[in-house]
Amino acid sequence: MDCGAAGPKAASQFFLKMLNRGCLCTQCMQLLSAWREDPVISIKKYLDGGLATPDGNDEADPEKVLPAAIACWRGSLRAMGKSAARASILPESELEEQLAGLEAMLGEKPTVGTVAEVEQKTQARLEAWADRTAEHLKQQTGGVKELLLLLAGTAQSVGERDRRYSKRFEDLTTELQAVARLHDLTQIQTTLRKKAVDLKQCVSQMAEEGQQSMTQLQAKVTVYETKLEAVEQLAMKDTLTGVGNRRAAEARMERCIGKQQMHCVVMLDLNRFKQVNDTYGHAAGDDLLKKFADELKKNMRATDLVARWGGDEFVVVLSCDMAAAGPQVERMRKWVLGKYTIDVGAGKTTAVEVGASVGVAQWAHGMTAQQVVEAADKAMYGDKDLSRKKTA
Repeated sequence: MDCGAAGPKAASQFFLKMLNRGCLCTQCMQLLSAWREDPVISIKKYLDGGLATPDGNDEADPEKVLPAAIACWRGSLRAMGKSAARASILPESELEEQLAGLEAMLGEKPTVGTVAEVEQKTQARLEAWADRTAEHLKQQTGGVKELLLLLAGTAQSVGERDRRYSKRFEDLTTELQAVARLHDLTQIQTTLRKKAVDLKQCVSQMAEEGQQSMTQLQAKVTVYETKLEAVEQLAMKDTLTGVGNRRAAEARMERCIGKQQMHCVVMLDLNRFKQVNDTYGHAAGDDLLKKFADELKKNMRATDLVARWGGDEFVVVLSCDMAAAGPQVERMRKWVLGKYTIDVGAGKTTAVEVGASVGVAQWAHGMTAQQVVEAADKAMYGDKDLSRKKTA
C-alpha cells in the first residue's frame, strides 16, 4: 500500500493491524520509523525491496543497481579490449574494436534482447580470438620445430661423416703400422706414396663435403630467416590500414630510447568518428580509416613511423625534438585533416569532414616509452577539451 496515496489514517490502521497480529519483526519496525519521517513512503515497494533502506543505503534499489551493472559491464568490455590489444600475440587483432562495438550496443537504456545479444556476441568474439591465438601459436611452433629438425639433421649428417672418415683414418693408421714392420725400403716407399695419396684424397673429400654441408645449411637458414622476417613484419603491421600497429610504434620508441635518440610522440584521435560508423556503417568507417592512414603516411618523412594505435587513434613517432615537431604537426593539420570522400556502399560515396585532437610529447632522458605516450595522450585530451569549448 502507498501511505501517501491512502492517507495517514490508512497507514496508521495498517501498522496497528500488523502489531495486533504480533508482527514485531525488525523490518516492520524499520518501516514504521521510516514512515514517521516520510509519510509518502510506499510500503509495498519497500516490502518488495524496491526502496532504499531507512538508514539511507540505496545499494539495493533496482532502479540504481541496473544502470550501475550496465556501466560496470561496459567498462569491463573496454578494459578487456585494451588488455587484449596489448597482450595479443597475433599479427593484428580486431578484438578491441569488436568489444568497443558491443559496449556501444549497451547504450544508455538497453533492452533485454540487446543484453542477451551482447552476451552472446561477447562470448563468440572471445572464443574466436582464443582460437586464432591458438592457431597462430601452433603455426609459430611448427616453424620453430622445422628449424630445429633441420639443425638436428645437419648435426647428425656431420656426425655420420666424421664417423665414416674416422674409420678410414683408423684403417690408414693400421696400414701404416704394418708398413713400419717391412724390411724392404723400396716397398716401404711405394706403400707410403700410395697412402699419402689416399690421405690427401680423404682430407680433400672431407673439406669438400664440409663445404657442401655448410653451403646447404646456410641456404636453408637463410630461407628460415626470410620467413621469420616476413612474420615479424606482418606482426608489426595493421591489417586494415597497412601502416604500423601499436606493437610497431612501441618497438620504435624502445629502439630510440635504447640508442638515446631524441624523438617525439604525436597522438591523434579522430573527432566524431563514431558518427560515421553510426550513420554510414562500419564498412564506411573502415574506408575512412584506410584513407586517413594513407594520407597521414604520405605527409610524413621517411624517418618517421606512422601507426594505428587502436580504433580511431593514430600515433606518429617523429625522429626530432619538440621544436622540429611543431612544423610536422602543423603539416598534419593542414594536409591530412579535412574533407574525405568515402565509400558508403551500393556504389555510392559521400564527403565527410575529418578533424582530430592532437597531442605531442618529447622524450627526455630517464623517461620510459609508456611515460612519453601518457604525456602525449594527456596533451591530446587537452586539445580535445579545448575544441569542445570552442564549439560550445
